[in-house]
Parts: sequence; structure tokens; C-alpha cells
Amino acid sequence: MEDPKIAANEPIAVEVEAGKKYFFCSCGESANQPFCDGAHSGTDFKPLAFTAEKTGKAYLCQCKKSSNAPYCNGSHSSIS
Repeated sequence: MEDPKIAANEPIAVEVEAGKKYFFCSCGESANQPFCDGAHSGTDFKPLAFTAEKTGKAYLCQCKKSSNAPYCNGSHSSIS
């Protein structure tokens, strides 16, 4: 499998609603970062479905290297 495109070297803060399902972009090609817009079509990538646990601001990964996807875990700080 190919590596995902790094959308940005920092997390993005988004407002989410508790209990609502979201689809996180795992390929890095979506024009609607950090959410999937179908740009992965024709690749091995699939969006990551997740349900927000609480309403409020969530910091989602844009480097696509987080081991806690879709949430940022600071992995972007080790990318050169």
C-alpha cells in the first residue's frame, strides 16, 4: 500500500457533535480535510468512520501518521 499524502504538518481543530458519525480522510487527497470527499477512489485507502464521543472542538490529524487516528497524537512534529 502506498503512503498517504500529508495534508498538513499540524492538526486541524473542528467542531464535532456527540453521537454523530464522521468519515476521516485517510489518503490525504480530500479537498475537504480532514473529512473524506471520495478522493481515495481507485486506491487502497478507505475513510475511517468514527463517532464523536462529546460535543466540542476536536483536533484531528492531517499528517496521516497518528497512531490514534483520527485524532492528532503529535506525530507531525517528527516529520521533516
